[in-house]
Amino acid sequence: MNSPATSALDQLLAKVSQLVDRIESVLPQPLSAPDWTQAIAWRYRKRSSGHGVLEPVRHVAAMTLSDLKEIDDQKEKLQRNTEQFVHGHPANNVLLTGARGTGKSSLIKACLNTYAAQGLRLIEVDKEDLTDLPDIIEVVAGRDEKFIVYCDDLSFEDGEPGYKALKSILDGTVAASTPNVLVYATSNRRHLLPEYMSENLTYKHTDDGEVHPGEGVEEKISLSERFGLWISFYPFSQDEYLTIAGQWLSALGATPAQIAAARPDALLWALERGSRSGRVAYQFARDMMGRQSDQA
Repeated sequence: MNSPATSALDQLLAKVSQLVDRIESVLPQPLSAPDWTQAIAWRYRKRSSGHGVLEPVRHVAAMTLSDLKEIDDQKEKLQRNTEQFVHGHPANNVLLTGARGTGKSSLIKACLNTYAAQGLRLIEVDKEDLTDLPDIIEVVAGRDEKFIVYCDDLSFEDGEPGYKALKSILDGTVAASTPNVLVYATSNRRHLLPEYMSENLTYKHTDDGEVHPGEGVEEKISLSERFGLWISFYPFSQDEYLTIAGQWLSALGATPAQIAAARPDALLWALERGSRSGRVAYQFARDMMGRQSDQA
């Protein structure tokens, strides 16, 4: 028969055990590997407890390389780099910059769909979570698949922690030295950080006429320079915009006659939005075909 002292000790130990379990439940846990057969694309998310998880993307946009028009040069560069990567050859981290809605993100998704059967996978990471990149890389290191860490619409303000974390990964630190991971990022900013007029005053002129940027400017340039491949996108001309609108109309079932008749409406749609981008062309095509379906 237990003595009162023994019973009290058992109760105390039980409470301590419960307290330890509660503390462990709120402490950050190591990132665990998901079931990689569930999807070809994943999102890294932080729970309210601070635990990071890789969530499968069940429905990846059915984008193909042939769907993307008027960006043939950009398409060729990214496809070549991705193909090298998938085949186990040297390849570069990629920064896609330029005008909004011109196909930067769509091109990455199209490459994923093209090479998924050859083992390409994608993990989307928000810039707020870039400090966890070493943990993500640790989980995928050693696997047979090739992983693109995808950062969409990437830009930083001065002093953000994700800036230094990404810079460290792109530098090729020990934590990032795995041949099955590349970073693909899109941004509207060429150097990923805001640029100010006052920074022009920091440039130094040498006696022989050379111009050297100041330390602040050098720091901003240093991150983008760590991407081995830069791919630039530019605003579309009117003819390019109409070609893209026609391609999306055709993909949604429009006839050649309908596409030709839609040109004035497509131009008006772009004028109202102040942009002749591929995104605007796609939105116009969906609106037009949706309205015609309702009228049928």
